[in-house]
Amino acid sequence: MPLMETRQSPFSRRAFLSALGGLATAPVFSASPLAASLLEGNAGDDGRLFANAYKRADGSFGIGILDDYGQVLGQIVLPGRGHGIAVSPDRRRFVAFARRPGTFALLVRPYEDAEPLAIVAAKGRHFYGHGCYSADGRLLYAVENDFEAARGVIGVYDVSGRLAQRIGEFPSHGIGPHDIVLSEDRTTLVVANGGIETHPDRAREKLNLDTMQPSVAFVDAATGDLVTRHQLHASLHQLSLRHMALDRNGRAWVGGQYEGPASDMPPLVAVIAPDEPPQLAAIPAVLTGKLENYIGSVAANATGDVIATSAPRGGQTLFWSAGTGNFLGAQSIPDGCGVAPADQGSFLISDGNGGVSHVSEPGEPSEVLSRPPGIFWDNHMVAIS
Repeated sequence: MPLMETRQSPFSRRAFLSALGGLATAPVFSASPLAASLLEGNAGDDGRLFANAYKRADGSFGIGILDDYGQVLGQIVLPGRGHGIAVSPDRRRFVAFARRPGTFALLVRPYEDAEPLAIVAAKGRHFYGHGCYSADGRLLYAVENDFEAARGVIGVYDVSGRLAQRIGEFPSHGIGPHDIVLSEDRTTLVVANGGIETHPDRAREKLNLDTMQPSVAFVDAATGDLVTRHQLHASLHQLSLRHMALDRNGRAWVGGQYEGPASDMPPLVAVIAPDEPPQLAAIPAVLTGKLENYIGSVAANATGDVIATSAPRGGQTLFWSAGTGNFLGAQSIPDGCGVAPADQGSFLISDGNGGVSHVSEPGEPSEVLSRPPGIFWDNHMVAIS
């Protein structure tokens, strides 16, 4: 089952907003007046809630909680720039990760009387910005860098109790693991190894562009054993495989970020299943040279039939049929990157200029729902209810 698949939640929107109010006294959390007004009014349970990392105009960072109208209901302050967010299967908890090479993550339990819990990376490790939960929600898997050995690892954390305890790790079977999702069978982790060697002493410098070997590895979640691994053709060894979403058939749609010459126009979206050769999605010629060789986020709609791939540097979000692989259309949203399923067929898209847009159908005009003052959205948006 895809981690972000829409499912019936036993927890209501009202309960979540009540929890925001309960956490308002915590030093790292603030609930907006809008959340209070919704609680005092007749807030229903039919709307969805989302989370997205942001930067404020004053230079501070955090996670914003949004409704399906793009309105900010609450904010969680982070000590540095955030990136991805992992949501537990029961939707009771989520973990916000620092952007690479950050060493913090924050576990939020909005339905419990508990402040957010800080998770610190182990010595010699840093986070790559993403993680996912086990099927039963007991374990958290975080993609990490063993930077002295120049190898990717998956840190395993027991988050079943009141604390988050790192209980081990296993290899990601590649360098630079960036994204990780739990497969359809709930027993396998799908890991996008971007292939780029980095070291925190050299900030975000890329150390091995000539010898990159990006891959997507399918890893046994219980043992860490490699099930299978796929790489693209050697001519695409500089296409860093970064972000993923699973379609209704359990195949991983992976967005690439090209590290080769800017004049090249490689394919940027791959479809990878454990028992099939990788397939490359065909980007229309009219868009090929306009995406700056960079896919920022990948998301599936609620049914897994449509895949959205954002290209923030090119100001385009592309949509694909998961069944046929055909291109369905594109939306022009400047610096639009965060993408999340809004309902059965539509998407919300956040952008670096602070806007939240709604796309009802691929190819249809987008609607800007909100632009909260002083907030600039970062790369990834997820549904949390």
